Amino acid sequence: MEILIITGLSGAGKTRAADICEDLGYYCVDNLPAALVGRFAALCQATHGRYERVALVMDARSVESVEELDAALDELKKLDCTVRILFLEADTPTLLRRYKESRRPHPLGKPGEPIRHAVEREQAFLAPLRERADFIIQTDSAPLNRLRAKICSCIRPEERQFAVNITSFGYKKGIPPEADLVFDVRCLPNPYYEPDLQQLTGLDGPVADFIFRNENAVLLLEKLTDLLAFLIPLYQSDRQELNIAVGCTGGHHRSVAVAQALGEALQGGDRMVTVTHRDIED
Repeated sequence: MEILIITGLSGAGKTRAADICEDLGYYCVDNLPAALVGRFAALCQATHGRYERVALVMDARSVESVEELDAALDELKKLDCTVRILFLEADTPTLLRRYKESRRPHPLGKPGEPIRHAVEREQAFLAPLRERADFIIQTDSAPLNRLRAKICSCIRPEERQFAVNITSFGYKKGIPPEADLVFDVRCLPNPYYEPDLQQLTGLDGPVADFIFRNENAVLLLEKLTDLLAFLIPLYQSDRQELNIAVGCTGGHHRSVAVAQALGEALQGGDRMVTVTHRDIED
């Protein structure tokens, strides 16, 4: 069993890191007391494979002393667990600014004490743990929404291809709520008004041929492909997937054909492309 210890300074992005690890397939637990780590790991092992990857957020809230953490890590080694430590930090001005923005108390703060004193106390307390870390990520040089790429490069550089999900839909049924990008192709000629094509769908050759005989349809597909080739790497830096919706009136003809062609054009590289047709059967 693999256990990733997510730790570091309060305000450096540990909660965000846990969310990212959960997306990568880890079972995440926040603020588990160090004294319970060994017992928790044993319970996970008893499930015989259900929890193969576990991420534990541990910091000054859950560790009373470095010796207590050492004991917990030694207990994990006895259970034959693979343990790695991910330490997140940021410089003091950045941490102070984040606490000012969030208006949350520092976990080591004392009534009437400046937050800076709590930050400095935590830095000293966690210094031995930082020395033991397998990965150290500095989060003050980039926004927290760029944290995903840094974490993936550390703990899972070989896994989880970026997912591009393309969905065709009909505006009669509404825009898919999960869509990040929506493209309207109702500007293209509608095969529905062709008697021989009305009962077919965009997956049928005659319908696709009818649509892409139009020069504007070909040009639209080329421009959408170029636009997404530019956008996808930008989205990859802070998320694991991109949801693209392509819509026409009923979701049977134009959107289906364009979504299918767009999916084929975007295949390859370091991404996994899937195409679904939400309203094709309605």
